[in-house]
Amino acid sequence: MSATRRGPAAAIGATAGLVYLFFYLPVFVLVLFSFNEARTGGRWTGFTTEWYARLADNDQIKSATLNSILIAVTATAIAVVLGTMLSLALDRHVFRGRRAAEQVVYLPVIAPEIVTGVALLAFFSLVLGRLNDLLGRSAADALRLGRPTVVIAHVAFCTAFVALVVRSSLRNLDPAVEEAAQDLGANPWTTFWRVTLPSIAPGVLGGALLSFTLSLDNFVITFFVAGPGATTLPIEVFGQLRRTISPEVNAISTLIFAASTLLLVGALAIQAGASKRRLRQFRQGDSPSGEAPLPDPQHSPQHTWEET
Repeated sequence: MSATRRGPAAAIGATAGLVYLFFYLPVFVLVLFSFNEARTGGRWTGFTTEWYARLADNDQIKSATLNSILIAVTATAIAVVLGTMLSLALDRHVFRGRRAAEQVVYLPVIAPEIVTGVALLAFFSLVLGRLNDLLGRSAADALRLGRPTVVIAHVAFCTAFVALVVRSSLRNLDPAVEEAAQDLGANPWTTFWRVTLPSIAPGVLGGALLSFTLSLDNFVITFFVAGPGATTLPIEVFGQLRRTISPEVNAISTLIFAASTLLLVGALAIQAGASKRRLRQFRQGDSPSGEAPLPDPQHSPQHTWEET
């Protein structure tokens, strides 16, 4: 490499290194101090695993972590289904109000979280109030904010992110491929499962991971719509900030980060394996699903019927 090219390449590498350092240095500090003997302060006093052992006795953090994981998994599962359906409707169909629907999809993404949180709180207060009146419930047994309202709120903003990610994958998929599958006899449901979904699977997986992360660490919207028994880990950590941060928070955060990293690496490995398997089957002329490949258009049953 010449000297004229080596200079810009070194500058780009140094800049990338500084960006990664800016992103991951706080995470490294978090992991490091989860093994620190000192209960408070930012000074290293010695190595210990005591805080990980104490997690088993910290019922508040365990309950908040369990709530966060259950809410994130449930919201992600619903958001992936709704976001994928929304993306297919906006990208593959023409209907009245399509442009307005496309603009509405962006609202949860660009709207400030505090605005979304206040709006959802007002909505849930109105709906729950009407339901309590219709059911004749008193203040003692009235329907209140709780885990279901948090799940609904998370689905509301996670669906938009999933839809945006999946739409980017749909734009890279030529509609002629789906039309060719239908011309060869595949119905819309078979076309979706054997052609569309495998092609946009990276986008669906990316949207699911993004949705899970956003739901897991969301604080502002959750703070407005959470009720008794629905305290998540971010809310629990915020409550401890008023006193002092327990080292158990560093420990549980490290475990969640490790689990998220393993989940991401596993998803990338599965995705890479599936891509290699499809490429190998394509070279061998086999169907990705292990079934017989779709027939050639010139030798399809329709062509045979026309000849007869």
